[in-house]
Amino acid sequence: MDYELYTMNYRDIIERLRLPFRDEKELRKSLSQIIGFYPHNIEHYKIALTHKSSGQRNDKGRPLNNERLEFLGDAMLDAVVGHIVFERFKGKREGFLTNTRSKLVSRETLGRLANEMGLTELIQSRGQQRSHNSYMAGNAFEALVGAIYLDQGYEAVRRFMEKRILAQMVNIDKVAYKEVNFKSKLLEWTQKNRVRMDYKMLKQTTDDKGSPVFGYVVVIEGVEGGKGQGYSKKESQQVASQETLQRLRREPQFIDAIFQAKSNRTKMEEEPTMAAPNLEAENNFIIEQPHEEEEPRRAEKSKSGQRPAEPKKPERPVEAEKPEAADDEFDLSDITHTPAELSREDIIAAAEEAAFKEES
Repeated sequence: MDYELYTMNYRDIIERLRLPFRDEKELRKSLSQIIGFYPHNIEHYKIALTHKSSGQRNDKGRPLNNERLEFLGDAMLDAVVGHIVFERFKGKREGFLTNTRSKLVSRETLGRLANEMGLTELIQSRGQQRSHNSYMAGNAFEALVGAIYLDQGYEAVRRFMEKRILAQMVNIDKVAYKEVNFKSKLLEWTQKNRVRMDYKMLKQTTDDKGSPVFGYVVVIEGVEGGKGQGYSKKESQQVASQETLQRLRREPQFIDAIFQAKSNRTKMEEEPTMAAPNLEAENNFIIEQPHEEEEPRRAEKSKSGQRPAEPKKPERPVEAEKPEAADDEFDLSDITHTPAELSREDIIAAAEEAAFKEES
């Protein structure tokens, strides 16, 4: 056992094992290069860079990871980026602003930013977990924003996003005018998971200027998802699809409800709805046809309304005597393939004659 660890008290051991960044000076320098300023309270950033797979715990034995800061950073990104987009694109409608903000704060975008900035290299986690978790980098970016907010406030987050990210690493105008088909992405997800989806119209009204306004809600396996409103059906369905995708990413209970409904539906479809037909049941679909001799009787009955009398059966004809052959030339009665039947006496006589011939 390491003598230094042995002589330390228990609290110091926990503190040393809990904090992987022993060189705070090096960490501060790395963070300053990423966020553009030196942090005040380094502890917030240490937690922001600690993934739950690392197994870290605080001095009270509770798990120490960046999930809470991730939640806070996600909310701050929506607010700050929404503020920036609102001021940059003056006069644009709500749907355009919402789509632009969603593209800027999407998990894919944040993950790419974290990799480009070198933030991923500072995350404390198990190596195998890092290689299999594509969301880890984006989550760490959100947690970093949460740490900045706790350390230096809202204005520091806004400067970081506006001066460091959107001014140097992201072409906000290109992102804003690049169309993202949220409806297509949602349809792809539903098809991959074999769930049923539909768009249900909630309302169709007009605004103060007389322009039509549509409202739609996404329904997946009977479970209502995101709602959207826009000046066209396409726009409102896009907004509803976007909100549904966000709920699928952030609300595990929403996903559970969808697959529970799918399970109930497939179970009902598999159960028989009625008993199997009896194959021995009487078939009444065959129409009986009358015999030939019955046809005149039925016709007679249909005319008179009475059942005709049964016809008498014809007497058996007496065989006529065969006429004698007029000419022996045409008498073929002696030509036959089957020999005439012999009497017992004739058979014995023929046998004796054959035996006599063999002896002689």
